[in-house]
Amino acid sequence: MDRCVVLVDAGYLLGAAASLLAGEPARSRITVDHAALIQGLRELAEADTERPLLRIYWFDGAPDRVPQPEHRRLRVMPRVTVRLGALTRSDGRWAQKGVDAAMHAELTELARNRACSDVVLVTGDGDLLPGLMSAKEHGVAVHLWAVQAADGDYNQSEDLVAEADERRVLDRAWITRAVRAKELTGICAPQPAPGPEITAILSAPLPESALAASQERAAEAVRNGSQPAPAENGAAPVPAPATSKGVPTPKDLAGLRAPGQHAAPHPTSATLRWSSDRGWVERAGGGALGEPPETASLPTLAQLTSAEQRWADREEDITTVGGDPFEVGQVFARRWMARLPETGHVQKLSTMYPRIPHRIDGELLRYAARFGLLAHKDDQIDEHDRYAIRAGFWREIDVRAAAEHAPAGE
Repeated sequence: MDRCVVLVDAGYLLGAAASLLAGEPARSRITVDHAALIQGLRELAEADTERPLLRIYWFDGAPDRVPQPEHRRLRVMPRVTVRLGALTRSDGRWAQKGVDAAMHAELTELARNRACSDVVLVTGDGDLLPGLMSAKEHGVAVHLWAVQAADGDYNQSEDLVAEADERRVLDRAWITRAVRAKELTGICAPQPAPGPEITAILSAPLPESALAASQERAAEAVRNGSQPAPAENGAAPVPAPATSKGVPTPKDLAGLRAPGQHAAPHPTSATLRWSSDRGWVERAGGGALGEPPETASLPTLAQLTSAEQRWADREEDITTVGGDPFEVGQVFARRWMARLPETGHVQKLSTMYPRIPHRIDGELLRYAARFGLLAHKDDQIDEHDRYAIRAGFWREIDVRAAAEHAPAGE
């Protein structure tokens, strides 16, 4: 049948692109516009083969073969089919299992059933050589595409290159239409300056009582032997200043309350950077965490969302939400505010800045995890990403609150 099919080894394509653009094959070093990438593959395949596209098969690995956010977005695109192998971790490195076998099976089945006249292979693995030869024996023209190698040499099996009917190299100019390198944030490169919303949260001072609790905890660690002992002159180690300590822990915040007493009032000169209410409230009987009345009255997004809205939200997440941390926070806040039964909740939340009530904050971070913000970070959202998520949330709250207070006619 006079149609073309594209088989993409995503590990090869994106790994080689990362090597070319970022200097190393880690996919975490690049940002991919999958919609633009798929469109580019389709246009180029139809131009090269002079045949209409039947389908693009995207082969990739995933932990336990569970689709990741990028896979969910890809598989709802027109003419795209996602096939997943396993992704396993050994000696600190990720490795794909079963992807080559799946590509081989698909290639030979397409050729045997005469489902297409031309096959485009985007891969470099020599394990596909038997499948390529089998496809040729069934009368299929095989086009082999490579990604430009960072070192100027081949990054494909020479046997695969020799056996292909046609060959093309996807150069840097073509790759950069849909893929870009992330900015370095390591020791050798300066940290990118955070946006003003994130800076406002990061620069907020710690309450003095929370800092004192932190210093007491450090001194206790020294006594227990878990921290370096005091200097030889007998001086105690100097605690790190508040600006370098980072986010106060719930134990720091608990220091704002003397044992056996009610919670201390919020110091008027201090701004907390902890997003939760933990440490500020009394615990109910049996050790359960209590919650202040002004927080308990705020509904969660899940409580405000109907089954129909939940389906529409997932569709929007898959097709239009890119997954940038700041954007994720904005989308969550926008939906929450749009479904509130009364506008007073927005004003109430605005007075709590920069703290997000614990129930809503937990729901926000769980929502963010859907977009792959846990990937390559030991199953935890990066601290800077968490600030960006919450900053995006507050930006939308500020916009809504400002609009409600704007005089009529403005």
